Amino acid sequence: MRLAKFILANVEPIIAEWEAFAGTLAPGATMTKLALRDDAGSILQATARDMQVDQSLAQQVDKSKGDGGADSAASDQLDIASARHAEERVGSGFNIIEVVSEYRALRASVLRLWRKSVSQFDLDDMDEITRFNEAIDQSLAKAVGSYTERVNQSRQMFLAILSHDLRNPLHCIHMAAELVSQENKHLKPSEALAIISRQSTVMAKLVTDMIDFTSTWLGNTMRLNCEPVDLQMLCREIVDGFRVTHPQRTVHFHSRGDLTGNWDTARLQQVVSNLLGNALQHGSPEAPVELSAFSEGETVVLSIHNEGAPIPPEALPTLFDPLVRHVTTESALRRVAGSIGLGLYIVREIVNAQGGTIAVASTAQQGTTFTVRIPRLPQDLWDAFAP
Repeated sequence: MRLAKFILANVEPIIAEWEAFAGTLAPGATMTKLALRDDAGSILQATARDMQVDQSLAQQVDKSKGDGGADSAASDQLDIASARHAEERVGSGFNIIEVVSEYRALRASVLRLWRKSVSQFDLDDMDEITRFNEAIDQSLAKAVGSYTERVNQSRQMFLAILSHDLRNPLHCIHMAAELVSQENKHLKPSEALAIISRQSTVMAKLVTDMIDFTSTWLGNTMRLNCEPVDLQMLCREIVDGFRVTHPQRTVHFHSRGDLTGNWDTARLQQVVSNLLGNALQHGSPEAPVELSAFSEGETVVLSIHNEGAPIPPEALPTLFDPLVRHVTTESALRRVAGSIGLGLYIVREIVNAQGGTIAVASTAQQGTTFTVRIPRLPQDLWDAFAP
């Protein structure tokens, strides 16, 4: 059987191998079967149909560059499916190397499965292999181009938002300082200083998030300064602060068991504050936010729960990834000023650095719950004391 016909007749077993390989990649470990497969079927069918269309040498060269060139509906469909696949992989947290590796695995799977069905090759088979490789090259080039364009859009949106959010507090600080220096009778110095303090805090958070993001994005482990911490006391202080800043909201705190451990106090405050702030931002205003802390042997568990609209299932796989929320203009417009989409990413990195785990469950019936589990000692200390 010719290769093009073999592909059309064996789409399902080929896609099954694509799905299995994609599941071995880090982002694919938590993805559904449908998400792993996404546009694989469309890419395969368009590839096979494109192979059956006559083309010139010039068209072959154009295809290998990702410029289409076959002047056929099949080639156009291949470009569309490839671009869509890349965009979906960006949203699922795949990096460019993982996207390219999918194509390498797809190419190998198709040729291996076809080889088993062919008893003897001839020159026409060699031509089919050439056409197949050209079509896959076209698809890969289109996917890489689409992936790169989407990432660039995300970065540009991210930088625009960061610039905007830094400019606003800077403007407020400048105006307040001017009023203090002029001894403006309409604004007391204490009020102006309060404005400066609040806006400086906003800027400090933005800058700190950027530093943390840059450090971890470059592959560095988040540095910790561990010391004895009473998590119950830490949580109560944070909850009291939120009750002051959000007097119209109800925040409950529940605790039980031994909540002492050896952690980085400032980092742990970031975790609790970011998750509580996230729950207050996205939870129902009429329902309370529940913070719970309890012990499970040598592990301490934090649980933050809110009612309200659930997190969309398609957003869960990339919820802790940076920049994903800024892929589209619409998602950027829904954000809260002073938040650049790094909060949950930084929470995950802190929890990982402490040797812990974080998970989220979200449904319309049960609400949204973030669960953090951290050992009483950082992982490297556990390893040092292990027998």
